[in-house]
Amino acid sequence: MEEHDQKRFYFGITLASNQSNYKLTHSDLFLKSDSIMVAEPLRTFGFNLGLLANMRLNDRFDLRFNPQLVFANKNLYYREKYPDWHDTEKKVESILVSFPLQVKFKSDRFGNFRVYTIAGMKFDYDLASNDRARRAEDLVKVKKSDYGYEVGAGFEFYFPNFIFAPEFKISNGIGNVHVRDKNLRYSNVVEQLQSRMLVFSIHLEG
Repeated sequence: MEEHDQKRFYFGITLASNQSNYKLTHSDLFLKSDSIMVAEPLRTFGFNLGLLANMRLNDRFDLRFNPQLVFANKNLYYREKYPDWHDTEKKVESILVSFPLQVKFKSDRFGNFRVYTIAGMKFDYDLASNDRARRAEDLVKVKKSDYGYEVGAGFEFYFPNFIFAPEFKISNGIGNVHVRDKNLRYSNVVEQLQSRMLVFSIHLEG
């Protein structure tokens, strides 16, 4: 694929696995609570499916759009002492439609191999958001939309008919997705929830 580097546009598909959790900030009520003694985020695993569109800017830089469907659970762990000591795990399911726009910086090509780095911004929309749930006494509500940044690095291996590109990236939310409700016992001890995700992707590019 010696002519590939001169293509203005090319496309591909993305298959990925993720490890996700929340960065949790406790509220003032947590310090005053006499029933919930521990509230912590848990790491869980999920997977991503996506498409890829790449536009060549020059010999070093590309602009890349990589929309994905992301399946992830960001669960929360609670330890309570009322009515007796016990552990509780609250599942916060997410089905995200993610829209990352990234700038890609490429090394020289060494035969059929290249190294690259990426950095950019993303917008996420959660199809499984429970922010409008009515009976939610035992829930932690999260917003539908979020935004954040992504940074990562990868390798491109050129084959006769396609490019195989494994990639690692950090995909973190900036906004607070928690919908705080003082009437919800598992929610009122939490001030902020910010998404955190480590992603290992395989891009197959043409």
